[in-house]
Amino acid sequence: MAARLKPVSQQVVVITGASSGNGLAIARLAARRGAAVVLSARNAAALSVIRDEIVAEGGRAACVVADVSSMEEVEAIAATATEAFGGFDSWVNNAAVGIYGSLEQVPLADHRRVFDVNYFGTLHGSLVAARHLRERGGGAIINVGSVLADRAIVEQGPYSATKHAVQALTDTLRMELERERANVSVTLVKPGGCATPYPEHARNYMDVPPRIPPPLYHPEIIADAVVFACATPRRTLYIGSGTIASSLVSQVAPRLTDLVMEAVGTRVQQRAADVQDSTKRDNLYEPRSDGKVCTDQHVMMRHHSLALQVQKLPKLGWIGLGVATALATGARAIASRPKHSRELIGPGRGSHHE
Repeated sequence: MAARLKPVSQQVVVITGASSGNGLAIARLAARRGAAVVLSARNAAALSVIRDEIVAEGGRAACVVADVSSMEEVEAIAATATEAFGGFDSWVNNAAVGIYGSLEQVPLADHRRVFDVNYFGTLHGSLVAARHLRERGGGAIINVGSVLADRAIVEQGPYSATKHAVQALTDTLRMELERERANVSVTLVKPGGCATPYPEHARNYMDVPPRIPPPLYHPEIIADAVVFACATPRRTLYIGSGTIASSLVSQVAPRLTDLVMEAVGTRVQQRAADVQDSTKRDNLYEPRSDGKVCTDQHVMMRHHSLALQVQKLPKLGWIGLGVATALATGARAIASRPKHSRELIGPGRGSHHE
């Protein structure tokens, strides 16, 4: 049975990683929709400015400085929400850090740090939120994942690995809460490329500045998905038809996508060397300059996602995704046949090459 959730205008929403990018977009949209928001990140100065902006526009906001890799600091986020607004109704695990470089280039300490923030930070938030929402009588937990949970990319191995882990964590959390009949919705939002300051903030071991491969979606689209999930139970929300296609292709033709990634994966994540703003570079261990929703890089970004809007429909969205999944399963079955069986199909009539 689906969880019964309050309208967003009646909610208190906690957002981690709220000082920039998707988290900032989520906070602003939730506040505009009438929710009280609890903003959390490591950058105290940026949080204070964002909180004051929301309050000046008539919204309700509180902020708390916290590193989600620490369970104690995550518990302090919940305590702040309780002190300021009497508790919370939705918890958004959005905080994340990134690294560019090969698995061998990245020191083991940095691998662990990415997991400490991206995976254990999500785990900490999920456990604290689940405990609170059980006592409160229900609510929503929304984890911001990535299409890289389905299709790892070269030069971002540690980040991809954490998003695989977050997907498994989210599925497990959902099953456990459903088994105990808790009135808690658990949603995984899976964006493709987002036009956030991620490239500026990520630690970079490549020889040139990084970028996110297009197509890029404006962070407001991710915010729309998250705020929708605060009030409407959904298992998964993909951002963009390209994200869905990438996920399906990686399942149908994994070897082909490996080869494509090997050929162009590094190049599409690099841009011509230029002067980078040192105040924003590398926030792996310490916060840097924050407060912006979008990247400083000149990129083309999409402001709408028809695929997301379809998924928001009561039944049709899931039917569409079900059909797509069925087609992918059928294609995988064809690909798994013995070679002589596939040859009987004939070129151009359903044959599959990886």
